[in-house]
Amino acid sequence: MASRAPAMISGVARGGVLNLAGAVVNQAALFGTMLLLARVLGAADVGRYAQCYAVLALLNLLALSGLRAGLTRFVAVDLADGDPGALRGTVHIGLSVCAGAAVLVGGALALAAPFLAAALHDDGLTTGLRLVALTLPASALGEAALAATRGWRTQRPSAFIGQGFEPLARLALTALALACGLGLAGAFWSLVVAAWAAAALSILALHRRVGTVEAAPPRPQLRRLFGFSTASWAASLATTGLLWLDTLLLGAFDDPDVGVYHVATRLVTLAVFVLAPVNAAFAPAIADLHHRGEFDGVRRLYKAATGWVVRLSVPAFVALLVLPGDLLALFGPAYPAGAAVTVILAAGQLVNAATGPCGTLLNMSGRVTLNLLDNAAALALNVVLNVWLIPAHGIVGAAVAWSASLVVVNVARVLQVRRLVGVLPVTPGLLKGLLAGAVSFAVALPLSPLPVLLRLVVIGAVYTAVVLGLRLSTEDKETLRAVLRRKAAA
Repeated sequence: MASRAPAMISGVARGGVLNLAGAVVNQAALFGTMLLLARVLGAADVGRYAQCYAVLALLNLLALSGLRAGLTRFVAVDLADGDPGALRGTVHIGLSVCAGAAVLVGGALALAAPFLAAALHDDGLTTGLRLVALTLPASALGEAALAATRGWRTQRPSAFIGQGFEPLARLALTALALACGLGLAGAFWSLVVAAWAAAALSILALHRRVGTVEAAPPRPQLRRLFGFSTASWAASLATTGLLWLDTLLLGAFDDPDVGVYHVATRLVTLAVFVLAPVNAAFAPAIADLHHRGEFDGVRRLYKAATGWVVRLSVPAFVALLVLPGDLLALFGPAYPAGAAVTVILAAGQLVNAATGPCGTLLNMSGRVTLNLLDNAAALALNVVLNVWLIPAHGIVGAAVAWSASLVVVNVARVLQVRRLVGVLPVTPGLLKGLLAGAVSFAVALPLSPLPVLLRLVVIGAVYTAVVLGLRLSTEDKETLRAVLRRKAAA
C-alpha cells in the first residue's frame, strides 16, 4: 500500500498555514491587550492580571481533565475506523465531563478567592479571581469542543474561533472597558464575556461536524478515553504549571517585579507562537498515521514539522536577543529592567522550538504516560530551582529556572522519540534556519544606534535572503505548491 505521508504532510502544511494565520492574529491581540494594560494601568495591575490569568490557565487544565488531547486523538481514530457510535460517545462524554468539572472547580475558586489572594500577599486579587471562576466553565468547554473538531483534521474552527474571535473580542472589550474608566475589573469582565461568546461558537462548530457523521447511538468507550486522558491531563497540567508557576511563586515571594516578568515572558512566547499552530495541525495526522502503523510517515512528518517551526520562529528569536530592552520599552519605562530575563527565556524557548513537536508525537502515539513523567520531572525541577533562585535573584532567578527546565524536558523528549520511532529532528531545513539566524544576528548586533523598526527590517531581510540563498528542499517546494493550490481553490 502506498504511503499516505506525502498527502498528510501537504494537509498538515495547509492546516498549519491556517493555524499560523490564526496564531498571528492571536498573538497580535494578546500583545495589544498586554500593551493596553501596561500603558493604562501600570506594572502593579499588570502583575495582578498575570497572576489571575495564571490561575485561569492552571485550573482550565484541571477542568479539562486531559480530555483535550483525548478528544482530538480518539475522534481521529474513530473516523479512521469508521465507527460513528464510538465517535459520538467520545464527544458526548468528553464535553459533559469538562463542563461538570469546570463548574465545580470554578465554584471552589470563587469561594477560596479571598484566601488565595491573601496567600499571594494582595487582597486586590480577590475580584479578579472570582471573575476567573466565572470564565472557567466557558474556557474549558470551548477548548474541549475545538479539540474535538480537530479530530476531523480541520483547523478552521480552532483558527477562526480560538485564535481569532476570542482574543480579538477580548482586546476590543478590554480597550472599551479601559476607555470607560473601568480599570482592572473591566479587563477581567472582558475576559468573561469573550470566553462565553467563543464557547458558544465552538459548540456550534462541533455540532455541525458531528452532524456530518452517520447517525448512531452514542457508544462511549470510557476506559479507552479516560485511561488516555488521565495521564494526558496530568502531563498537560505539569506543562501549564511549568509555564505559569513561576509567576505565582514570584507573587508568593512578594516580588515587586512580577508585572515586569509577565511582560517579558509574554514577549518571549511571541517568538515561539508558531509551535502551537503546527502542533494542532500535526496531532491528528500523527494519531492517524501511527494508528495505521505507517511509521515512516510519522518520521517524515515530525522532521518536516520541526523544520517549519524553526525557520518560521528564528527571526523573532534573533530580535529578542539583539534588542530586548528596546522591545520592552514599548510597554513603558519600567519594563526594560526585564531585558536580561528576556534573553534568558529566549535561549530556553529556542531549544523548545528546535526540538519540534516531540511532546505531541509522544501523546498522539499513545505514550502519554511517558510524556507525563517528562513533564512532572520538569515541573519538579522548575519548582526546586524557583524556590532556590527567586529569593536571591528575583525575576532573573525565575527566568533561569524556567529555561533550565525547558531545556531538560525537551532533550529528554527528543531522546525518547529517537528510541520510539528512530528519528531525530535534525533536518536541512532546521540547519538552514539556524544558519540564517546566526548571520542575521551577526549583521544586526552592531546596528544599535539605528531605530528599532529599522533593525527589525534588517533582521527580516537578511534572514529571508540567506534562507532563499540556501535554497528550499524538494519537500518544501511541494508543500508550498500544496498550500498555494489550496489558496487558489478557496
